[in-house]
Amino acid sequence: MANHKSAIKRIRQTVGRRLRNRYYAKTARNAVRALRNTNQKEEALELYKKVSSMLDKLAKKNVIHKNKASNLKSKLALHVNKLN
Repeated sequence: MANHKSAIKRIRQTVGRRLRNRYYAKTARNAVRALRNTNQKEEALELYKKVSSMLDKLAKKNVIHKNKASNLKSKLALHVNKLN
């Protein structure tokens, strides 16, 4: 166990940060899933803007890797463009 005050505080911060990151990552995964299940083009375009913004923010905060965010956005854009 930690012996220093700073180490104890660092553990508290890490736990809180981990929980927060898990929440944001799970929310983004659900949003991506919702977009993939959408069949209307107009609705998909609106969702795509929100989801891509969400992915960019997560990549900026290092919750997910920037390449993963780019790959997801690319695949989602292909899905949206295929819709009629």
